[in-house]
Amino acid sequence: MTGSTYMYFGTSTSWRRGLLLSALLFSSPVLAGPPLLCHPFETAEAPTLPWGGDGWNQARADYDLAALGERTEALLGPGTPVIARMETLRRAAIYASRDGAVLRDLAARLESRLKSADEPGARVLGLFDTGYFLETLQEIDRLQDYDMPGIGEVDRVVLRALLTQPDGSLRIQQAVAMQPDDAGLRFAAALVATADGRDADVAMHARHARAGAESDALLALNIGLIPR
Repeated sequence: MTGSTYMYFGTSTSWRRGLLLSALLFSSPVLAGPPLLCHPFETAEAPTLPWGGDGWNQARADYDLAALGERTEALLGPGTPVIARMETLRRAAIYASRDGAVLRDLAARLESRLKSADEPGARVLGLFDTGYFLETLQEIDRLQDYDMPGIGEVDRVVLRALLTQPDGSLRIQQAVAMQPDDAGLRFAAALVATADGRDADVAMHARHARAGAESDALLALNIGLIPR
């Protein structure tokens, strides 16, 4: 099985087929910028955190950060597709980076979920969520050194303290090793490898992801973000 193992939300068979066809025909071109941060992922009908506009950095200024950890956890249920997880974690990282206490709380919640995972599927998701969150924080930290539109002021002290934890990309590799036929995980791993400059890994994961996109409508909507 090459497709993602996660369900879609509120989709009929005919709707999925139409979505898959249009996605394969009109998938987005590859764009410049940090791949985990600067390009929002299409989630179709899968829920994610609220946002303030279409731009990658248009977070809502009035978002209640006190509720971020709880809401993020609720959105990362076992049935949430990998790509929807990626967008939720992208938004959560941007929101949380504004406040060191919120950032620590969210990171601790994700770590706790990983530690309490008592079956393989839950462990795969725990490894992925913690790893992808750390890799997204890495991109936020890198962004602070470039003269380009960013996400506003961040708590870089806490950000860098969290980045002393085990490499997020290693956790994603562990998740892929446990579930190597999951095309959604391969898609995420390809983007992380792109951010890290690991060209051979990009090619390997991209091959699996593109094969899976032939039968995964949500993945097909986003597959153009992998560099060719």
